[in-house]
Amino acid sequence: MSLAQQDLYSIGLGERDRLNKELGGGLPPGSIVLIEGEYGAGKSAMSQRFSYGLCEEGTMVTLLSTELTVGSFLEQMHSLDYGMVDHMLDENILYLHAAIGDSKNTFTMDDEEDDRKELLRRLMEAEVMWDSDVVIIDTFDAILRNDPKFEALVRENEERQAALEIISFFRDIISEGKVIILTVDPTTLDEEALGPFRSIADVFIELEMVEVGNEVRRQINVLRFAGMGEQVGDTIGFSVRQGTGIVIESRSVA
Repeated sequence: MSLAQQDLYSIGLGERDRLNKELGGGLPPGSIVLIEGEYGAGKSAMSQRFSYGLCEEGTMVTLLSTELTVGSFLEQMHSLDYGMVDHMLDENILYLHAAIGDSKNTFTMDDEEDDRKELLRRLMEAEVMWDSDVVIIDTFDAILRNDPKFEALVRENEERQAALEIISFFRDIISEGKVIILTVDPTTLDEEALGPFRSIADVFIELEMVEVGNEVRRQINVLRFAGMGEQVGDTIGFSVRQGTGIVIESRSVA
């Protein structure tokens, strides 16, 4: 049964890019959103678009990036005309940079080197980041790949056991009506390691690059969308433009 429009977390910017409408009016509360895409497919741009639109709608957001420092993030947002400085100053968004492999990487204030390696545990213990309505982790696969406990279990063909603890934690978080958005590059993880996260995702989106003549076009393939509001497009063409941000190019519904 479809949710009422007001029950969704609108990603806003309705006058600007139609993305919220194409995704049925917003994100269902109490859901896990998995966004898959290879390098260059637009995962970070989509995360940035979601975070800005959510903030514009008055939703509290946490964005954890494994790639961009705060300064680089603000520069990137400015280049897409997603003005995030005021939202950050007003504490509408909590931005965290997890520099994987950097000794200064921190989810917590613990300085023990051994603890720094247990990324998933430290992620779960970083209580303040889970206070927001929507939590975005870009990219989640970098955390999985650099967590030695997860990696060891995968080597022992215990992928589901490796994913069990973090999935249980995610379920507890979304039981409060929050939304967790995970971006993943599927080429960096085995199918067996990625499978449990695909299975539990309420919303499963694939970002794809398609060659059309001499052009490479991006598209959103909606593989699953539980609790949708209005009708959701199966395939949504988009581009990322400097000074404009996400632009919806086309849409098809099966």
